[in-house]
Amino acid sequence: MLNRRVLLLNQNYEPLSVCKARRAVVLVLARKAETVENCGLLARSVRLSMQLPSVLRLNYYVRVRRHEVPLTKRNILRRDRNTCQYCGRKSAVLTTDHVLPRALGGPETWENLVCACSDCNARKGNRTPAQAGMPLRTRPKKPHYFSFTVNSMGEVPEVWRPYLFQS
Repeated sequence: MLNRRVLLLNQNYEPLSVCKARRAVVLVLARKAETVENCGLLARSVRLSMQLPSVLRLNYYVRVRRHEVPLTKRNILRRDRNTCQYCGRKSAVLTTDHVLPRALGGPETWENLVCACSDCNARKGNRTPAQAGMPLRTRPKKPHYFSFTVNSMGEVPEVWRPYLFQS
């Protein structure tokens, strides 16, 4: 029960990290954080009974160095959830495709690389999606570091979603 994950927010409600419920209880009891959302379970001791938090907010601001998500094939596949951005097929063999081909001056950026199956990548060839008649399912964009990390953990609790950046 005390190994449950808890979302920790900065004083301005920006997501900072994920910690265990045991650490969250200590932060609340030390008055370093306040509970924003409860998970509905009770933690009991001899002298105290309290709701286990699901989302915590620090009572003070923590300055955080901004991290960048490295631009790699693996991270592009993770961002696009291993789904072809042209046909929507999930496949074991996926490639990355340049939306604006490199031959036409397309850069190596988050906004220009998408996940594609081999068939769609070959069919699109050295053309833009508009020229090939293959619209993208979602517009590619650079992911936010924390949301990218949390979404990679697997199932995200529903009560966390309003506090996370959309990626």
